[in-house]
Amino acid sequence: MTVLSRRTLLAAAPAAALLAGRPAQAAPPTPVVRTSGTVPAQLAGFDNVLKKFVLDREIRAAQLAIMKNGKILLARGYCFDDYSRAPVTPTPTSLFRIASLSKNITSAAVMRLVQDGKLSLSAKVTQLLGLTPADARMEQVTVLRLMQHLGGWDRDVSGDQLWRDHTISAALDVPLPIGHDDIIRYATARPLDYAPGTKMVYSNYGYLLLGRIIEKVSGLPYEAYVQSKLLQPLGITRMQLGQSLRTEAVAGEVRYESQYTNKTVLDTSGTTVPYPYGGFNMPNQDANGGWLASAVDLVRWTLAFDRPGTVLSSASIAKLVAKPEIGVNEYGSWYGGGWWCRQVTGHLNTWHNGSMPGTFSYLARLQNGFSYALLFNRREETGSLDYDGIDDDMNKVTVSSWPTTDLTSKYF
Repeated sequence: MTVLSRRTLLAAAPAAALLAGRPAQAAPPTPVVRTSGTVPAQLAGFDNVLKKFVLDREIRAAQLAIMKNGKILLARGYCFDDYSRAPVTPTPTSLFRIASLSKNITSAAVMRLVQDGKLSLSAKVTQLLGLTPADARMEQVTVLRLMQHLGGWDRDVSGDQLWRDHTISAALDVPLPIGHDDIIRYATARPLDYAPGTKMVYSNYGYLLLGRIIEKVSGLPYEAYVQSKLLQPLGITRMQLGQSLRTEAVAGEVRYESQYTNKTVLDTSGTTVPYPYGGFNMPNQDANGGWLASAVDLVRWTLAFDRPGTVLSSASIAKLVAKPEIGVNEYGSWYGGGWWCRQVTGHLNTWHNGSMPGTFSYLARLQNGFSYALLFNRREETGSLDYDGIDDDMNKVTVSSWPTTDLTSKYF
């Protein structure tokens, strides 16, 4: 009798017989959205919007906070989890880069200096900072025009000065990393793109200049002035300026994600780096887009505008959100100091978003004392779904009755 080896038997066996004896392979687990914090039943509609938004875009770190009449009603963290790697699970107090939500903070700091009699909105920027511009029209750039994006710079024409590190380094023959003074020297030596005060064109550079004005007039570093005069009176202690590298992240700061890379702007090595970590210079963004915050910090911050006298007076707030000299746009909206503004049913709604590689943020102050903040650790990129529609999704939610509980004491 011939004894066949196991290898011979397996080789001779029909494929169907072998497959029949093999356990069926399990389907991959269905992705889920992990959450932290709790949500009142009355606000489940907002929670569902965020869950779907995070799931559809595979966002690994997100936050939502909701305030009504000064009370924090919802504070939650969200995380897409497909079980392929350890998820990032943000608590409601994790910190995110907030990008251009920083602009209304900077405008409020300017108004505080005006309120204290240390600065005038009509003051000329060239005189405040001692600049000698190549374009004489820059003498017409005032503090207010910077706040309202009426300064004369158009990033679609001459580029965004905050994102031209390699160009500026080469033009000035200075090594990377460049600083605020280098950016200002480069921009001041070039012509404006339009006459100041004639049209609104979004300008990150204008807010860089406002940051330097705040430092010059107050005698304090920009961050220190904002923290002492604006944030501390509201009990906000976590907010601070961010840094460029992952190794420089503060405790609790989320990890930023992007499919893109860039040549580092932090040294002359030419190294290709993840865009959120060295692809741009975070400290240079300070007054334009450099702050770190949590969603609960941001809704708490809106009290600076909703409770006159705490940080700014009613008169100061009115000046900050006043219509600009060019009037309103085709939608009936206008850009005040760091806020988009629109009059709605007897209330002035204000809102703003923020976006940079690895970050998307949104903050709104709406009628009926309702404010909310959204933070994400990635933004829309090629192949991803749109992010700008999140406000439409949030605004479609109806609330039949509002919770009476207040989470404020849990976080402040």
